[in-house]
This record gives sequence, C-alpha cells and structure tokens, in this order.
Amino acid sequence: MVERFLKQTHFESVEDYNKNLEFIIPENFNFAYDVMDAWAEEAPDKLALLWTNDHGKEIRTTYGQLKTQTDQAAAYLMSLGIGKNDPVMLILKRRYEWWVVMLALHKIGAVVIPATHMLTKHDIVYRNTRASVKAIVCVDDAYVMEQIQLAMPESPTVGSVIVVRDAEAAQSPLHIPETWHDWHQEIANAPKFQRPAFVNSNEDTMLMYFTSGTSGEPKMVAHDYLYAMGHLSTGVFWHNLHEGSLHLTVADTGWGKAVWGKFYGQWFAGATVFVFDHEKFNADTLLRQIEKYRVTSFCAPPTIYRFMIREDLSKYDLSSLEYCTTAGEALNPAVFDKFKEKTGIQMMEGFGQTETTMTLGTFPWMKPKPGSMGIPNAQYDIDLLKPDGTPCEDGEKGEIVVRVGDKKPIGLFKEYYRDPELTREAWHDGLYHTGDVAWRDEDGYYWFEGRIDDVIKSSGYRIGPFEVESALMTHPAVVECAITGVPDDIRGMVVKATIVLGKEWKDKAGDDLIKELQQHVKKETAPYKYPRIIEFVDELPKTISGKIRRVEIREKDNQK
Repeated sequence: MVERFLKQTHFESVEDYNKNLEFIIPENFNFAYDVMDAWAEEAPDKLALLWTNDHGKEIRTTYGQLKTQTDQAAAYLMSLGIGKNDPVMLILKRRYEWWVVMLALHKIGAVVIPATHMLTKHDIVYRNTRASVKAIVCVDDAYVMEQIQLAMPESPTVGSVIVVRDAEAAQSPLHIPETWHDWHQEIANAPKFQRPAFVNSNEDTMLMYFTSGTSGEPKMVAHDYLYAMGHLSTGVFWHNLHEGSLHLTVADTGWGKAVWGKFYGQWFAGATVFVFDHEKFNADTLLRQIEKYRVTSFCAPPTIYRFMIREDLSKYDLSSLEYCTTAGEALNPAVFDKFKEKTGIQMMEGFGQTETTMTLGTFPWMKPKPGSMGIPNAQYDIDLLKPDGTPCEDGEKGEIVVRVGDKKPIGLFKEYYRDPELTREAWHDGLYHTGDVAWRDEDGYYWFEGRIDDVIKSSGYRIGPFEVESALMTHPAVVECAITGVPDDIRGMVVKATIVLGKEWKDKAGDDLIKELQQHVKKETAPYKYPRIIEFVDELPKTISGKIRRVEIREKDNQK
C-alpha cells in the first residue's frame, strides 16, 4: 500500500530519509476509498481492527468487513440528510462505532469533528454554533446525553442526534428523546450505498478539532484531506509498523492523538489497530491486555509510562512488544531509563500538535537521546527562532516554527476555521508559529523546553518547566509533577512544584521532604531553578489526552 503514495518506501539513515522522502499525491485523495477500500480489495480477510473492552467483550474486524460496515453506515447517514461538507460531531468515547462512523463520514465528504465525552452544555453549544454542526453521533452515556439535550435549544443548526447504544445494554433504563435516532435500530434498514458522484478535492475540509489555548475559547483547527496522508510517516516510520503489527495507542477518540495512533498511519502500514475501551485507566489492567493479546507496538503519553514502571513488570509477559513510542508531552529521561531497564525497549519520542502531524521524531534508523523529541520530520521545514525572528544557533532556546513556502506541507492545517485573524497571528510571513520552545544540540536533536506562555522568568533567568520536572522525576518519591510560575514581589516569579508522591512516600509529606526535594533539584540542575514552593497533591489536573494542565494550576494559585 505504501508504495502507492511514496516514491521510496524504505530508508536506511537520516540522510536517506531527508533526501528521498517524496509523496505521490493522487487527485481527490480520500483515505476511506483510496486506502481502506483498497485494502479490502487486496486483502479482505486481513485483520484491520481488534476491539476489546473492560467487560471482556471482543470484536475482530477484517478490512473486507470494515468496508461493508462503513458502506452501510455511510448510506444510513446519507438517509438522514448528511452530505458533503456537513459538520458532524462525534462523542463516542472508545466505542467500536467510532472507527466505522469516521470512515463513513469520509466516504460522504462530510466534516468530522471528534469531541471528548467530558464536554458540558456550554462546550457543546459553543461547538455547535461556531462550527454550524448539523448532526451529533453520541454514546449512550447518561452524562453525555444530558449535556447534549440541554444544549439543543441553543443549537439551531443541529438537525439530527444519533445515539449509539450498547447492543448488550438494550434494556438500559436510559431514556432516548423521541426526536433522536437509535443507530443500531435504524442502520439495518439503510438503503444500498451509492458513492456520491463527487466526494472531495484535496483542499476540502475533512476533519476539525477544537483545541484549547492559554486564553480564550477553543480554536477550530481545520484539516484537509491530505492530512490523512501526512500521518503515513507517523505510522510507517515513527511507529515503525508493518503488516504483522498489532498496535495500541492509549488515547481517547476525542483527542487528536487518536488519529495519530489509532487510525490513519496504522492502516497505511496495513497493521491491525488494537483498541482497549475502558472507563478508568489502570496500569495493571493495561499491561494484562498487552500480555493477553500479544500487542507488538505501543504508544502512550509519558504519564502512562510513569504509572507502568511503578508496577512490578516482571509479573507480566511483555515479550511480544517490539517497539514503543511516546508523545503528548516531553519524556522525562528518568522514565526512559527505568522502562528500558525493565523491558529492554527504548522509547522513541515524537512531537507535533493538533495543527500538524508529527513534526519532530525519533526514527528507527536513529539512536534515541532520552528526553529529546528527535529530529525534524522531512515533510516539514523546521527551524528555531529567537524572539527577534533570527535563527537560533545550536544550544540556544527558541520557538519551533514551520517554514511554509509556495506549497503547504502535507499534514499542516488549513486554518483556524472562521477565524482569519487568529490564523494570521499564528501563520504569517511564510512561518507557522507553534508556540513551543526548544533548543537543538550539535547532532540536530531537539529538546523541549515548554510553551512560550509556560516559560518562567525569575530574577532575570528564563526557566523551562520541563527541565525542573525532569530533575524532580529522578527522585524516588515523585510519581508526577508540574512546574509553574507564581508571582513574586522580589523575583518577578518563583518556581512552584505541584507533586504527586508515591504511595510509600505520602505519609512523609512535610517540611523535611520539601527541603530534601529542593536540595535534590539543586544537585540535578542549575540551583537557581529549584522550586521555592512545593505543594503535594493526590493528582494533577489533566486533559482527556493525559497532558498536564499547568494553566489550571496557575489559575487556582491566582485565586488564592
């Protein structure tokens, strides 16, 4: 499959990849037809999706079966009046139907808007009105359904709400409003699917994500149909997948990481996507799934690995694992070292945003440097710029930018939908500004420092949160931590550490442990970076994807 879209499919070195990565771009590319239906024709009996949940249910679906299901789903959605360019919001958790609906909407040419199940009425109204959402496909979760119902009076563009009920919970007491549709009850009566005469151009909007910034309401990130192709390098090269791979990425479907790790790139490679649908994360349960199903490839944010390495990994048979990757936030070297010590596997880090595919990564032909994001992905022209706009030398901190010439890189977003001012603010003068700060070493590896807004300025020093977090993570008491800046009359700001302690350390929380941790940081990194304020908490605020919400910690501190 890959050879249909790349002029060269195998690379031996960084130089080879940088010189010879070249995409073959079809006219009017559509992932559902040109990749998934092509697999169905070429290898109909090959396993495409292995879905499990925390109740022991299992669904195995071949590429051929997936084509039949997605054709039927597309016909059903079209019968409800959903067509080309219609925005459809999906709130489906990790339900099996998410994969079917995603592909079905691609086949129609509709615009997919994945969303988290944690949205409130306000969040849903905002998304419905800003994007003119025409339909919502949601899970049969009491909270989700209630918030959608509350949002409907203020959502005039929404014509249909479709509920995906758990087939085994048909006797569920949940009440479905009469005006809503029941997916499983109605889809069986869908007409025969007829592919629309014209589905999309490469420039049409295929997918939109709402992504939060440091201020204001969420932005709408619009991606064209070539965004899917941009993830070919994510799955085939960064994840290092092949047709025999069984790949698990830990991500909720409402977050962009889901299409990074559970959809496009993996199926370009012809791999099998493994899904574990669970309500609450538990490291032991996840490790048992990897052991039971013989998962070969695994990707998760550093948070997940932090909890995994605190288990006794000798209790699990993880011999099936061939390759492990991580993204979402920077990886602490201490976690890298401990995971390698216990499993023998080196984690390969990657970096990107909702607005991009993977822009920086550690590829199979490279030696990973613990804590480094890797090198620029050859499909992007990456640079580091100082505040005055001049390029950084090696060792200097600067903002990661994408240089955009006459041709937009495959994978870079189209725009912030319906917000040209915000688009121009981030993308101007031939540069897309990521807002992320890093530095580059003499070997070309990039090292994350933090968001521009997260950088702490204290007594004239610029302190990146990650460098202090990395120092703290080497202390055995620390499971997780977040570094933020607190206003200070003398220093401008001082460093604060919000820390989750290991179980065996919780009863030691107090002044003595605070002093011990402060001294530890002074030994691990430059003394001026040590946290003058330390707070112990039971858990850190996080997004659904597992990223630490430092902005929430700052907001709480400002209210004190």
